[in-house]
Amino acid sequence: MGAMSPWHWAIVAIVVIILFGSKKLPDAARGLGRSLRIFKSEVKEMQNDDARPAQQQAPSPLPPAQPAPAPVEPQPQTPQPESRSA
Repeated sequence: MGAMSPWHWAIVAIVVIILFGSKKLPDAARGLGRSLRIFKSEVKEMQNDDARPAQQQAPSPLPPAQPAPAPVEPQPQTPQPESRSA
């Protein structure tokens, strides 16, 4: 008995159309859609703002990565004159 039957919904729809008129209903629906989109984006932005400080303050389990040392190229060796002692 608590749920509305399809006839109840039809009566509610007819009353809404009579009260607001068929010209104002699309504008009202468009405005409601815009409002919901703005609300959704603001909620998402608030969640992102809450997540950012937590990520910045969380200690990292690994130490910061050290840059890899530059590869050492072998130097061409020039032959050294041998010193002969007689």
